[in-house]
Amino acid sequence: MDTNFSDDFLVKGKFSIKKAATEYKGKLTKEEGGQLLIQEKEKLRELQEKLYADGSQSLLVILQAMDAAGKDSLIEHVFGGVNPQGCNVTSFKTPSSKEYAHDFLWRHYLALPQKGMIGIFNRSHYESVLVCKVHPEYNLSEKTWSSVKDFDDTFWKNRYESIRNFEKHLAQNGTTVVKIFLNVSKNEQKKRLLDRINEQEKNWKFSAADLPERALFPQYMEAYEAAINETSKDHAPWYVLPADNKWFARVAAIQIIIDTLERMNLKYPQLNEKDKAELTEAKKTLESE
Repeated sequence: MDTNFSDDFLVKGKFSIKKAATEYKGKLTKEEGGQLLIQEKEKLRELQEKLYADGSQSLLVILQAMDAAGKDSLIEHVFGGVNPQGCNVTSFKTPSSKEYAHDFLWRHYLALPQKGMIGIFNRSHYESVLVCKVHPEYNLSEKTWSSVKDFDDTFWKNRYESIRNFEKHLAQNGTTVVKIFLNVSKNEQKKRLLDRINEQEKNWKFSAADLPERALFPQYMEAYEAAINETSKDHAPWYVLPADNKWFARVAAIQIIIDTLERMNLKYPQLNEKDKAELTEAKKTLESE
């Protein structure tokens, strides 16, 4: 691929949500993007096989976005060609009572990919500094805090620090972390929500709860900006993709994931002399049948 979306959309320095594009305005056409996606899916499948065979590392892809930004369809189109035995998707909903009985990172530890695997978080531990920052009263369900007044600047600084430490720990222990924010505009979100209402086959996707959250769009943008600035690190970078064009977000995402896997320096296992000798004997046995 001649383009370099990994570099174009990597967060470098201070991030401003107002300056981040929601619409792709480059030269790549939708038709060209579709062909690129097909080609890159084959490359991703090969890299996933090498990751599985290598068995010493894992990849965690974190997807965050507003409602209707295209997370589900991106997972389907980008990862549709990989071996399902080597890939696991976890969608994080409202925590259960059991999950609330632990610290906010506990359930995310349980879902981490084992070595040799790709793990995809559809929403993630970042909800604790996104939806829970817009709705701080949600934190009271953890039963550690007695009042919304407890959620001051120090509380949020501690949350960001916990996330940074969590991701640093993963990076130091064989899990490469890549974080993607699908940046959809409020106007495009409105269009997609209306599509869910107007098209019968999409009715099931619509939730009445989407509208109150949409009214808080500016607050969510502030929360995203703060979270990205606090947690984008070399070992766990953020990529902010224009998501008004779903086809483009998919192409950009797959390139970022491929580039990340290629930097992991994966290797197929090398046989020792004893194993090579056994392989030679097995070949002779099979050929003599």
